[in-house]
Amino acid sequence: MNIVIHFILLALKSILNFQIKHFNELSLIEFHDLIALRVKIFVVEQNCSYLELDGKDKLSYHVICRNGTGEIIATARILPQGISYEEVSIGRVVTDESVRGKGEGHLLMKACMNFISKEFGRVPVKISAQSHLEKFYNAHLFFSTGKEYLEDDIPHMEMLYLPQIDSQ
Repeated sequence: MNIVIHFILLALKSILNFQIKHFNELSLIEFHDLIALRVKIFVVEQNCSYLELDGKDKLSYHVICRNGTGEIIATARILPQGISYEEVSIGRVVTDESVRGKGEGHLLMKACMNFISKEFGRVPVKISAQSHLEKFYNAHLFFSTGKEYLEDDIPHMEMLYLPQIDSQ
């Protein structure tokens, strides 16, 4: 491969484009690709069999992060109040292995929180986080509620973002 083309491809992969769409706005290809990424990470990489299609996607907003070549490299879903919890929630937060450790996960969470603030106001947000990611979520002002549990044989904790903490 020509070295110039190689560097152009590398540059394109570093450009990020975020979109947020309700399920009803997703194309079939977008839905397929975000589910494929979630299955690749949660089912294959983490060796965890679970019910990926739980019916909640149809009620959710989906945050999609694409690189410059259009490949979905990160995604999350935002669930309005009353679907998973009394609070708005974020779930199925995933980044492709190829971009981990480069800050894309933090950008994804910022996109989620900005959307929640615009769509729902400054409201509490609850998540079910894999326990080893506690510090990652602490960086976004999510803190453990003290509830810890196994979900699909992976240690998880319930975490909560309170908007009044963010304004201090």
